Amino acid sequence: MMEEATGRKWKGKAKTKVRGHRAEKVWPLIADFCGLSKWFPTPTCIPVEGVSGQPGCVRYCAGFKAPVDNQNDKQRVNWTKQKLQSIDPTNMTLSYIITESNVGFFSYVATWRVRDCEEGGEVEWEYEVEPAQGWTLQMLDSFANSGIQVMGKRMEADLTAMDQALKPSN
Repeated sequence: MMEEATGRKWKGKAKTKVRGHRAEKVWPLIADFCGLSKWFPTPTCIPVEGVSGQPGCVRYCAGFKAPVDNQNDKQRVNWTKQKLQSIDPTNMTLSYIITESNVGFFSYVATWRVRDCEEGGEVEWEYEVEPAQGWTLQMLDSFANSGIQVMGKRMEADLTAMDQALKPSN
């Protein structure tokens, strides 16, 4: 995880490994833009506008726990609307922005990349956002890092189960 506070925006990066599975097997899971809740600890992720997976589509993500929740007495459902800006299957990258939210993010831009590494595939989440009220950069980095670690483990388990199920029997 890398972080820096430069100028007026926070920047951060979180990574996870998907051991035993090359990038080309991991990429379709990331490219399924409205399927985030299958992997990331976000209970709800549904398409609300456009064609899922095409630039311009919007997903609604809700129900995730944010570090700022511990500071509030009220229980609320955290949510964001995220718009896919670009998707590049050749380079295995996608970028999106948050267009609306109740978690205080403005000018949020993220890029996800999938690459090969020694252990298999690696997923990288890079983000930039204006400082958000109630948050610190460390809170955002912690949220991103813990979420992407869960994501990597879930992807690894499901891809391994699929490989086992599809393995020819002798």
